[in-house]
Amino acid sequence: MTKGIKDPHLPRHGPAKAKTTFSLLLGVEPYADQPYYVGFKVNGQDIGLDPNGHRSGMTGPVAYLHVEDIQSSMQVLVDAGGEVQGKVRDVGGGQADRHRVKDC
Repeated sequence: MTKGIKDPHLPRHGPAKAKTTFSLLLGVEPYADQPYYVGFKVNGQDIGLDPNGHRSGMTGPVAYLHVEDIQSSMQVLVDAGGEVQGKVRDVGGGQADRHRVKDC
């Protein structure tokens, strides 16, 4: 069962300029401001700027779908023709990241 898309992440070069731009655009200051991630909360939505996203293969925004069971959800995508691009990894706080799927 899905809990919805809650965390779009955007790869960004020049995090200082991106942080200023997104603060103005979203009308809030970041709640997380680290060298590896800048996060904003807007109406219950997390929006993240990832300064290392390009190095890890992000070519554009990535939306993270929150699900009850990652393995079952991945199997649905694989059964639909998707191709797994990487392993799940723990990113802290009980969250997993990067079970990438393409072409499904």
